[in-house]
Amino acid sequence: MSGLRELKKRRTYEAISDAAVGLFLERGFDAVSVAEVAAAAEVSKPTLFRYFPAKEDLALYRFADHEDESARVVRAGRAEGLGALDALERHLLERLAARDPITGLCDEAGVLAYQRMLYGTPSLEARLFTYLRRSEAALAGVLGEGVRARLAAGQIGVVLRVLALENWRRIEAGESAEAVYAGAVAEAREAFRQLREGLEV
Repeated sequence: MSGLRELKKRRTYEAISDAAVGLFLERGFDAVSVAEVAAAAEVSKPTLFRYFPAKEDLALYRFADHEDESARVVRAGRAEGLGALDALERHLLERLAARDPITGLCDEAGVLAYQRMLYGTPSLEARLFTYLRRSEAALAGVLGEGVRARLAAGQIGVVLRVLALENWRRIEAGESAEAVYAGAVAEAREAFRQLREGLEV
């Protein structure tokens, strides 16, 4: 029964977020009120706020699934006998090959429109860092304890963000994902080489 409740809850999250993102892309994030999102999603405002405490969370829900992704990748890699950086690099290269939007290497029109909204709205960029901090905290918990683990997680998080932003900027400037791919792979490999020279995790 709890499994069905969780599925229903997840679908409600997705339905509300999808309705919100549709409105935000159509009219702009700042031009849409929470009341309009609630009406479009056919829920009350109190219900909406139970699921999404802040308006920005409506737009950023799709990042929620990625919050513990790096931590999960490291755990799975260690089960295979891989070090943390090896597991994370392999995962990033796989995601680049799949043109995963989280890597910035995706030139689908809908993804680009969403990213323009995200990086063009200061309040969304600021809120995104809340998600990124939680992601780094989860990764630090897997890497070890204390300041050293937090520093390592922070450095890895910065590398992943910088690589994704660079890919997005090139595509936003007019290049195709296919044209950017080889350079993105080379930059990812170089970034992880630099991490290995400075980190032992």
